[in-house]
Amino acid sequence: MEIVDFNVSHIAEAEKLAMANYEEERRQVPILPKVERLPNFTHFAENHLGVAAFENSKLVGFLGTWSPRPDAFGTTKVKGTFSPIHAHGAIEVKRGRIYARMYQAAADKWVKEGIRSHALALYTHDKEAIESFFYQGFGLRCIDAIRGMEEIPFSSKLNYEYGEVPKLEWGKLLELHNALITHMGNSPIFMRFPLNNEEESLCRNTEDIRYFAVKDKDRYIAYVKIGNEGENFATVTSGMMNICGAYCLPEYRGTGVYHNLISYLVTALKNEGYIRLGVDCESFNPTARGFWPKYFTEYTYSVVRRIDEKAVDALGTSDYGRDCE
Repeated sequence: MEIVDFNVSHIAEAEKLAMANYEEERRQVPILPKVERLPNFTHFAENHLGVAAFENSKLVGFLGTWSPRPDAFGTTKVKGTFSPIHAHGAIEVKRGRIYARMYQAAADKWVKEGIRSHALALYTHDKEAIESFFYQGFGLRCIDAIRGMEEIPFSSKLNYEYGEVPKLEWGKLLELHNALITHMGNSPIFMRFPLNNEEESLCRNTEDIRYFAVKDKDRYIAYVKIGNEGENFATVTSGMMNICGAYCLPEYRGTGVYHNLISYLVTALKNEGYIRLGVDCESFNPTARGFWPKYFTEYTYSVVRRIDEKAVDALGTSDYGRDCE
């Protein structure tokens, strides 16, 4: 097997390979949308961080990545990179071995650039690829999941108010926003961010964002935030909406409140003509991990490896901010 730098001459074949891998996952998760064209691959050739694998002059795999950025995954002074699901692929035969060889060559480049956080999105049902990266020190961090608009039974026994939150009332969700931030900062998640004030909470939302929530009398007790885009190319297709934030006050969990909220959301979106709903969550968030699989089918795992600082510093590349975009 020959490993070379990924360049523009490889793009056409790489696109075919990536699409074939996506279609493999679609056969396992049929609700995934049919995609006619993948996002542009040029960036993965131009940043010189990718590699391609050849056997007998045939492309059998490629591994590209976004250009590095500072403070990857919210970790201060850690330069990191991420390879989305369309930025890599490999033929089915010896797939694990191909990925292992490609990562060895790509990781050499990345570490020489001072990149200490390496992340990739992998298809959930591609067990060989997942095992390959597991053996190379990667651990699960994020999950993408999807569902159709099949009806979820709604319990009328709960005496709460469900509905879409008018934009003028978004500020009333501040308690829930900050409770979610606090939750994400606690063990075992440890993703820490500053709390919001009302003005910040409103200003961070764009026009395509919507909120659905539950009220107990005059108090919002749970919400779900949705938008047109998720974490990968499959989420931006026509007829799909994506959950990008969710929280329920602890004292209302296990009562059926959030089950009803998801039921209400699915019915509302179906009536608007949507046919798919996506969600992503951190795998080390036990609350999310225990809830979303009840209603959604997982189709990607994002895995991460953190390189020891000593290995990076030994190459004289400890300036984490260099060449970040």
